[in-house]
Amino acid sequence: MIARIICLIAGEYTIYDEKTAQILLAKPRGLFRKENTSPKVGDIVEYEAGNPYATIIKVYQRHNDFVRPPIANIDQAFIITSVCEPTLNLNLLDKMISIFEFQRIEPILIFSKMDLLDEKGLLETTKIIQYYAQIGYQVIQTMTTNPLTIEKIKPFLQDKVSVFTGQSGVGKSSIMNLLDNQIHLETAAISKALNRGKHTTRYTKLFMVGKGWLADTPGFGTIEFIDMDESSLAHSFVEFFTYGKECKYNGCLHQNEPSCNVKKKILEGKILKSRYDNYLQFLNEIKSRRKW
Repeated sequence: MIARIICLIAGEYTIYDEKTAQILLAKPRGLFRKENTSPKVGDIVEYEAGNPYATIIKVYQRHNDFVRPPIANIDQAFIITSVCEPTLNLNLLDKMISIFEFQRIEPILIFSKMDLLDEKGLLETTKIIQYYAQIGYQVIQTMTTNPLTIEKIKPFLQDKVSVFTGQSGVGKSSIMNLLDNQIHLETAAISKALNRGKHTTRYTKLFMVGKGWLADTPGFGTIEFIDMDESSLAHSFVEFFTYGKECKYNGCLHQNEPSCNVKKKILEGKILKSRYDNYLQFLNEIKSRRKW
């Protein structure tokens, strides 16, 4: 029998059999410990019925495997970035986009709390948002004063396994609560002194929303470029990959190489400067890690 793992708490798994629509408690067979294998939320598994626990006897091959948050087989990731309270963090946004691109998980960008910006901030932020849309990303804007803006998200959820990610306090749990009134997740006020929220989500769980699955995951403090090298980083910046085809040298990393088309496009204003600055920082981060 086949099921999907939808929750893991303290070594106890909850699985969902789509054929029978049954929700069961399960534990993995002892062999997994010997093989150093740990089933994750999102895994497709084979199980045997039992009382009180079913037994997970096989984990099928994953089409992606994310370490933080600990989840597998994700189709798309909603990266929620607040534009205010906490302030817009393009560095974290670009890092998440890059890592999801590497994992072949489609990023969908949600810019929350748009109504909290003043006129100048709205103008500057709109230009940034338009850039991300221009390079090919699905962009959704939400407001704290208009819950109907959440309806923009629902069509993307159908027949997909999706994950919500983002810095603590950007509104992940609040948005999920509005998406489905059966989801009652804790929310926390923003600590203005720290400019971030409290970590209210303590485990990963998949919720059925319409005909799709949606995960809420622990807030991101730090994330790493696990298994990524300099070349894969360059390819994960989609506009760099496109413009890089016209660079003089194959494998150009867009640093000090002559006749670099990416650097040319930055001077022409075709590439957002913050994207390039973040890229250089990430590149140095990966190089420093490789030295160890």
